[in-house]
Amino acid sequence: MRFSYNKLWKLLIDRGIKKKDLGEMADISATTIAKLGNGGNVNTKALLAICNVLNCDVGDIMEFVPDKKQEPVADDEKTSATSQ
Repeated sequence: MRFSYNKLWKLLIDRGIKKKDLGEMADISATTIAKLGNGGNVNTKALLAICNVLNCDVGDIMEFVPDKKQEPVADDEKTSATSQ
C-alpha cells in the first residue's frame, strides 16, 4: 500500500491555496511538501499542522491506495489444481 495526497491537492485548489503558501501557513519545509507530492512518508507532526491550518481531518487530505492487486484464486480453483 502507498499513501496518496490527491485529496490534499484538490482541497488546496478548491481553497485557492498554493503549495508554497501551505508550507508557510503550516510551518513545514519545502522538502516535506515535495515528499507529499511524491506520495512519500512524512512526519505525523506535519500532517497535524496541515490539518490544523486547513481545519480538516487527516482523512480529508490523504488516503491509502493499494498496490496493484493480484486476482485472488477462488477456493474451488485451488482444490481442482491440487487434485490434478
